[in-house]
Amino acid sequence: MKRLFDIVTSGLALLVLLPLLVVLALAVALGSPGGSFFRQTRVGRGGQPFQLLKFRSMRPGSEAKGQITVGERDPRITGVGHLLRRTKLDELPQLINILKGDMSVVGPRPEVPRYVALYTAEQREVLRVRPGLTSLASIAYINENEVLGRSADPERTYVEEVMPAKLALDLRYVREQSLALDLRIIAGTLKRLIAGT
Repeated sequence: MKRLFDIVTSGLALLVLLPLLVVLALAVALGSPGGSFFRQTRVGRGGQPFQLLKFRSMRPGSEAKGQITVGERDPRITGVGHLLRRTKLDELPQLINILKGDMSVVGPRPEVPRYVALYTAEQREVLRVRPGLTSLASIAYINENEVLGRSADPERTYVEEVMPAKLALDLRYVREQSLALDLRIIAGTLKRLIAGT
């Protein structure tokens, strides 16, 4: 049932949003060199790696300078990228990941391998399900980049404070998941995005 929901939802969203996706892809490509899309290895269900898609919001080579981003003061983010990140529009290409079966509409956000390697045995339970485009943690930490931007050591703050708190919410989702909960999370995500925070 969940997989059918993912296929129908992502397929319809891609169809409806196609004009917007084309405009955003052009804006990214014309805004700075490096192409429209960013691909990054993330860890999916069962610990299997996959290539997550995003609209590129940073300058080429930015990953070599660290994976933690710190909001408005991060010099690696392009002009168009600031808008994409603030509105979360950079995440829209993940609808393709959902259609392919790498992800679900709702589920724990997929993490990069270096952080998954730090998970405890309990935290690794989040890998039992497909990662999602949105989650309880996505709503609670919708302004994560700004939170990290206020830290003197963003990497440490993420690993010691933000990541464990997000994983606690993700574990709650894995243990309580249902279609009704998914619908509440989708509604909560849309509400936060429309509110702009």
